[in-house]
Amino acid sequence: MIAVRKIIHLDLDAFFCAVEELYDPTLRGKKFAVGGSPDGRGVISSCSYAARKFGVRSAMPTSQALRRCPGLILLSVNHPHYSEYSCRVIAVMKKFTPLVEQVSIDEAFMDVSDLPEPIADIARTIQKEINETTHLPCSLGGATNKLVAKIANNIGKKSVKTDTYPNAITCIPPGYEAAFLAPLTVSELWGVGQKSAALLKNLGILTIGQLASYPLPMLQRKYGNSAAGLQAHARGIDNRPVQSEAEIAKSISQETTFSRDVDDEARLRRMIQRQSDQVGFRLRKANLRGDTVKIKLRWGDFQTLTRQVKTNGLVNQDSQINDYAQKLFDEVWLNDPKPVRLIGVGVTGLEHPVEQLELFTGQNQRGDSLMQALDEIRLRYGKNSLKRCIDLESRTITFPTADESDDPY
Repeated sequence: MIAVRKIIHLDLDAFFCAVEELYDPTLRGKKFAVGGSPDGRGVISSCSYAARKFGVRSAMPTSQALRRCPGLILLSVNHPHYSEYSCRVIAVMKKFTPLVEQVSIDEAFMDVSDLPEPIADIARTIQKEINETTHLPCSLGGATNKLVAKIANNIGKKSVKTDTYPNAITCIPPGYEAAFLAPLTVSELWGVGQKSAALLKNLGILTIGQLASYPLPMLQRKYGNSAAGLQAHARGIDNRPVQSEAEIAKSISQETTFSRDVDDEARLRRMIQRQSDQVGFRLRKANLRGDTVKIKLRWGDFQTLTRQVKTNGLVNQDSQINDYAQKLFDEVWLNDPKPVRLIGVGVTGLEHPVEQLELFTGQNQRGDSLMQALDEIRLRYGKNSLKRCIDLESRTITFPTADESDDPY
């Protein structure tokens, strides 16, 4: 008999605001938000439930929030305080299982499959301890996989009608994953943003259930290789494991946040190339190779998307990483081109390569030798001592004519 997985998704309700209230109890019940300056690109990071009544939301430009909510109290982000409380919450979670995967400062997954109690009872026990030891509200979703647990938590929080923190618990029994998802709108699925939802609507797909039953060949014409995975998610299938801290540490990535959103495809591709170079250099410096290349994109509305692909063998060469990353970018950009706020490239599944003697020098070995030579030059003369031609696009190089040059060639 196969053991049923028990996965819990934990989300700290309006985390930054909840922490601020611990330091200043007079804020409770007031319209306030934590965020950046209304000048420039400042955005709201978190807002109280009193402010939400006026339409204030996370990721909203601060200037817009102040217009929507007169008298809104604006607090600056205090990362040290938030980090401290985040660590306290994770410490509580690790009392129950070592399989805790923190995905952000206020969000984490945990695999409690080894605990004998029903998942709803486990969730209530965890919530109670976090409430009592950290004095923070938190909502939990439970299911047999990460995808359904997170969506259950999102839906559970929305269903709580309260003027304060929901502190909700929503668990989906095994075997009911598809039935739970079916009536929900497709935008509730990971990876389905506004553009994708519009494309699906053109196909007559409005709900997750409709997506789950749509003919796969027709879906592949629109979504290519990602169609099968998207439909599997619509059916409540997600086999990804909860990765512990040690496992997540086995990755190297490079991200860039632009001062202004970028919709220039050529510029984005150049950035992917540079990031591939940086990731490759760091991998080789650590004597590591990886079996998975990933990219990360964040749009102007702060919606974030990641894509990854297994490589053909272990990689750490710049060109290999770039080739995979560019193909992943193709899949996203061709379906949904829109201004990008953040872009990143990473390699996971890292391990130290096992050296072996070869009778003949293969392509990879020649590439390794070239990369080693380039790395040595950069280490000795600085990272800017060598540049790719794509980094010189703003320069004009004029070659002398035969009459101007001493060398006729």
